[in-house]
Amino acid sequence: MGWLTQLTGKVVSLDTAPLVYFIGKNPAFHTRLRPFFQALQQGDFTVVISAITITEVLVYPIRHGDAKLALLYRDILLNAEHMRIIPVTGEIAEMASKLRASHKILTPDAIQLATASVMQVDFFLTNNKALPVLPKPTILVLDNLLD
Repeated sequence: MGWLTQLTGKVVSLDTAPLVYFIGKNPAFHTRLRPFFQALQQGDFTVVISAITITEVLVYPIRHGDAKLALLYRDILLNAEHMRIIPVTGEIAEMASKLRASHKILTPDAIQLATASVMQVDFFLTNNKALPVLPKPTILVLDNLLD
């Protein structure tokens, strides 16, 4: 996993999709993401996520009455040793509005990118090819990463 080596010792922000792919064992991405989550668990890098990620990942299990899956998401997001949840602050909200205005992206995407920017992370792992390229963080799109 060549792309993982660049993450060592860095701070990575994580979009919702990679979490959903991994926890849901998405056949196209689970195997590719397993080393990422193993490296996270070992403390090779730190992950920060926006509090809005909790909202996004819990919609499906709540809608489908899957309390077990909802609990799994909560456990991973709230108890992972090398993962921090960042609340949506006024600074993040303002930056998100600027991102939305200039790039016409959805509010959750803007909040996640603004969180990554305010927290000065090095990388943002996503599978959203429509996100704008920013000076920082470097956006890593799963579909573009080689195994």
